[in-house]
Amino acid sequence: MWNLPGSVNIPLAELPVSSSAKVNGDGADPNQVANTIVESINRALSEAKYNDLSELFAEDSYWRDHLVLTWNFRTIHRRKHIRTFLEDCANTTEGGFRLKRVAVDRSNSVREPKMSVVDFSGTAPCLVVFLSLDTSLGTGEGVIRLVSHGGSWKIYTLYTSLRELRGHEEAIFGRRAKGVDHGDKPGRKNWIECRQEESQWENGKQPAVIILGAGQAGLTVAARLKALGVSSLMVDQNQCIGDNWRKRYHQLVLNNPVWYDHLPYMPFPPQWPIFTPKDKLADFFEAYAKLLDLDAWMQSTIIESKWDDEKTIWTVKIQRKLDDGSIQERILHPRHIIQATGHSGKKNIPEIKGMESFKGHLLCHSSEFPGARENAEGKKAIVVGSCNSGHDIAQDYHEKGYDVTMVQRSSTCIVSSEGITEIGLKALYSENSPHVDDSDPLFHSIPFAVGKVSEKQITAAQAELDKPLLDGLARAGFKLDRGPDDSGLFIKYLQRGGGYYIDVGASRLIADGKIKVKQGQEVVEVLPYGVRFGDGTELEADEVVFATGYDNMRTQTRDIFGDEVADRVGDVWGVNGEGEMRGIWQRSGHPGFWFHGGNLPLCRYYSRLLALQIKAIEVGIAKYDEE
Repeated sequence: MWNLPGSVNIPLAELPVSSSAKVNGDGADPNQVANTIVESINRALSEAKYNDLSELFAEDSYWRDHLVLTWNFRTIHRRKHIRTFLEDCANTTEGGFRLKRVAVDRSNSVREPKMSVVDFSGTAPCLVVFLSLDTSLGTGEGVIRLVSHGGSWKIYTLYTSLRELRGHEEAIFGRRAKGVDHGDKPGRKNWIECRQEESQWENGKQPAVIILGAGQAGLTVAARLKALGVSSLMVDQNQCIGDNWRKRYHQLVLNNPVWYDHLPYMPFPPQWPIFTPKDKLADFFEAYAKLLDLDAWMQSTIIESKWDDEKTIWTVKIQRKLDDGSIQERILHPRHIIQATGHSGKKNIPEIKGMESFKGHLLCHSSEFPGARENAEGKKAIVVGSCNSGHDIAQDYHEKGYDVTMVQRSSTCIVSSEGITEIGLKALYSENSPHVDDSDPLFHSIPFAVGKVSEKQITAAQAELDKPLLDGLARAGFKLDRGPDDSGLFIKYLQRGGGYYIDVGASRLIADGKIKVKQGQEVVEVLPYGVRFGDGTELEADEVVFATGYDNMRTQTRDIFGDEVADRVGDVWGVNGEGEMRGIWQRSGHPGFWFHGGNLPLCRYYSRLLALQIKAIEVGIAKYDEE
């Protein structure tokens, strides 16, 4: 299964055929070409000639827009559709066409116009030009990829993204807070007294936003909102910030390298390990919230909520456990709620005959796995599931001496950690790569259809690097795939949300027979000391862990906020027909209700765009239902 229900299988783009035989193009000066195309764009914008603007694009081209032209995430494919899109934006967007002027961004050496390639294999040379944007609402940034055809340069991809709202910029650097109230003011409170008062939300004070969840999603959007002057309160059922990682299985580390994972405003320090251990990340999250003055009520849950369409406000009842152990109930009235409980929803644990009869030591979902017991030689464990958690848990069991079997029900995309760091991410996210402020726009400026071609090439290179390991897995009976259209784990993550493993050791254990595999069978019955499969075979087990993933975010929406909200929001995660993510980080379908989630890099990038949408509504620039 490549897709979540309703998600589109991203098509593979047709890469441009350039008349230039070499990456250095046809000898034209990159700065001159960049200046010429920018002048042409500005001329068309100033004269409102959107047909002329569309003629600057190649026939088979893309415009990916994040909040510059509309309040939606859009990717428009082909020149004729771009022309229609521009005309619609000019005619239907309140205030007319928002993009007013562009300029070549030469703010650092990374952003200087230079020849590059569209794809990983380097078969499609292009000129990359960073842009700064001036819009009717504020400022933004963009990236153009130009391709040459006989000396004529055309836009193959254009990316535009809103970064600031004019008059409502982030309170950073030259706009930072003073931090002290100087003068002769008897009784004035110091910083800690002010923070303690602010964090309690008493005396009628109301947060504009309640954020459900204080993991990477909650923290990143709370930080962005704070910088924009929008008050927010995180509500989380854990005892401490970071517990969503701290309480997970013993050996867990992030599979992505540190250069890819930096958080907004506070990058990881230069001595940080390449792969972050769960407890170290948890401690960082706790420090992040303290250092950025983010408000969080821990050991708290939303027990009631109601949206008022007329007043455009929520009534939310929160049950909170205080430090002294007492239970407090508070009613707050935010204008926005962000569900930041991760890109997945409830844990997906199958209902299987006989589960109540199990008499072994442990039967649980992977999210509840406490870690394998020490000195467990002779004990038997079964792990149902073959993605990241399943592999990590099976490896933990093996290292503690268990006889462990992994149940692989379908196929899995496997890439080594080296394949990720040295092939998949190295160009943009590595020790010597640009800062994420430069890498992120380069990465996100690529439409999914174009990126999928590159990901297919990357996957082929990773498979060549990993060939001995993959061949060993196949011999062990482990079923492999390369993702949708052989495009690898990242595209599989976008379309499905899982189905892959970044190998940090478990694959070699499977290939060597140290972790057994039961492939292609479902568990149909749990026995007192084992399980029975659909083919009638049985396996003994003292412990059974279901690493079977999570349901869609909407399942948690329904549990927490009720049918009225869940029925109103659209699908979450997976890809729509234009090649943009569904429901998350943007208008959900229910006014004042937003979804935020994903890995650390996605939370870093999209938290800005989500916070800008909320800020625009708060200051009257946008409406809840505005396109």
